[in-house]
Amino acid sequence: MEIKITRTADTILMVRPKDFGYNVETGIDNEFQNKPDMSPELINKKANQEFQAMADGLRSKGITVLILEPPISQDITTPDAIFPNNWFSTEHDGTILTYPMMAKNRKAERRLMEIEKLLNKNGYIIRNCINVGRLDEQKKFLEGTGSLIIDPVDEVVYAARSERCDPDQFDNFIRLRFYLEGILFDTKSSLGNPIYHTNVMMSLGEKYAVICLECIPDKKQRNHVLATLNKSFDVMEITLDQMENHFCGNILEVRNQKNDAFIVMSENARQGFTKNQKRFLEQYGQILSFDLTVIEKIGGGSARCMMAEIFSVREKRKTYN
Repeated sequence: MEIKITRTADTILMVRPKDFGYNVETGIDNEFQNKPDMSPELINKKANQEFQAMADGLRSKGITVLILEPPISQDITTPDAIFPNNWFSTEHDGTILTYPMMAKNRKAERRLMEIEKLLNKNGYIIRNCINVGRLDEQKKFLEGTGSLIIDPVDEVVYAARSERCDPDQFDNFIRLRFYLEGILFDTKSSLGNPIYHTNVMMSLGEKYAVICLECIPDKKQRNHVLATLNKSFDVMEITLDQMENHFCGNILEVRNQKNDAFIVMSENARQGFTKNQKRFLEQYGQILSFDLTVIEKIGGGSARCMMAEIFSVREKRKTYN
């Protein structure tokens, strides 16, 4: 079977939140999280409303959205389960990868068997399931496509070093999946701390890249990242303010079944982009924005974090006359 390698997917998987809320364990290094000013019940209710509106909005444009429902019972509360791209990813050859998570309560999000069943039910071909690192990893973390910005066409992977992106584990991933180059760089927020996930400061579409170069303080690293991106992408830079206060880096290009391109983001991000930046993006796809106020404020993640791309090939169903 011939596999077409693309940078964007036409199917995404989302996880419906059951006990969404402020995660004390991840709040240690996630500066994007804010402590709540409303009850846990109201937070969860509003997060579910925002989630459903986004899923419905994506589907209305012909984008395939698979929803993994919450488990019937679970011993550990998983306030960040709405962000599935951190614990698993898929690749074009039918491989599912799972990753070592830093927070204890995020380790409980990993539901590989249920992902397999959901993909199988919908006709997606799964050839391999691989765990990156050890299942019980205690130190060397690598949080999926939160940490990894993967360019499967040029076979280059970009990553910001942090507690959630260990250099050895990053190198392990590059060698495991035979990527040609892994570009690891250092970042600093406005408070001087590493950006917790790479996907809040950069995003790759099919033909464009959005990146906050301002948060890469080392000039040599910054120039290397930019030079590599310039080989294949039309690069648009965003500011530190746009990244930190509007989640303008946490966007994702997806396609529908007609191969129309859409750039998914929060309404906060849409308002954070300048008119010229929005015109730049609209060259490559229709902007789809959703109100994710509670999810962003309490969870410290935005639209891209809520979508796990499914690159696995879908089997062709036999038809009979």
